[in-house]
Amino acid sequence: MSRIYKSAPLPFMGQKRYFVRAFSEMLGSVEGKIDTVVDLFGGSGLLSHTAKRKLPRCRVVYNDFDGYTQRLAHVEQTNEILMLIKDRLTGVQPNARLSEAQRADVLEIVERYAAAGYVDIMTIGRSVLFSGKWVKTMEELRKHTMYNRVKPGGYDCAGYLDGLEVVSMDYRKLFALHKGNSRALFLLDPPYLTTEVGQYENYWRLTDYLDVLKLTKGTKYVYFTSDKSQITELCQWLTCEYGAAAPLYGAQAQVRTNTLNYQAKFNDMMITKL
Repeated sequence: MSRIYKSAPLPFMGQKRYFVRAFSEMLGSVEGKIDTVVDLFGGSGLLSHTAKRKLPRCRVVYNDFDGYTQRLAHVEQTNEILMLIKDRLTGVQPNARLSEAQRADVLEIVERYAAAGYVDIMTIGRSVLFSGKWVKTMEELRKHTMYNRVKPGGYDCAGYLDGLEVVSMDYRKLFALHKGNSRALFLLDPPYLTTEVGQYENYWRLTDYLDVLKLTKGTKYVYFTSDKSQITELCQWLTCEYGAAAPLYGAQAQVRTNTLNYQAKFNDMMITKL
């Protein structure tokens, strides 16, 4: 089996790199008890990658609904663009704000490639925008002040998808294909309520979050959320009202505090029932 990645090889908002160790330990506890891992909200694929490395004999289905595999497929072109940008910014200090002329140079390079075909705007954006800024289109990129944040060397994605079964479909359809398998483990990492919803933004509403909770009934699952979503607060209320019939009843939770700045922080949660 190829190398083990501790974080996604290309930038992705919401990847679960801080839960990789805990997630890997959990997988070790179910080795031999499951034969399939279904990553319903695949995102960057980091959970699927980790599952396949930890449980190489298991079938691992990665639902790429965010087009991450397309970004991986164009990594050489992305590195080429970033090299051109880096050369154009020779002499500019790392993290320094770009002048309007330098900013125009960066846009000219990116637009030239975009005119010829696909460009991974998200990765390019992370290399020239202030930390914490994310963009997905050329239109969004043009609006922002730019900085010299191009990292030394290129991105390496070799072997990241090795062994994975990659699909791209609505999570409900994928769940329906595997719900009859009692030896399946479902990974539920929906976009957090009130935050980035990725490719699901055209229909993702509160009712969709509640629909995801229905998938926990009678299944083995790992569910990711945060206290920003208030989903766990809702489930606690439902437990008080309905006991064992409530979603997430009897599940075990691991909590990690993320600090955004000196004033803001929130708790990420990995909730497991096996």
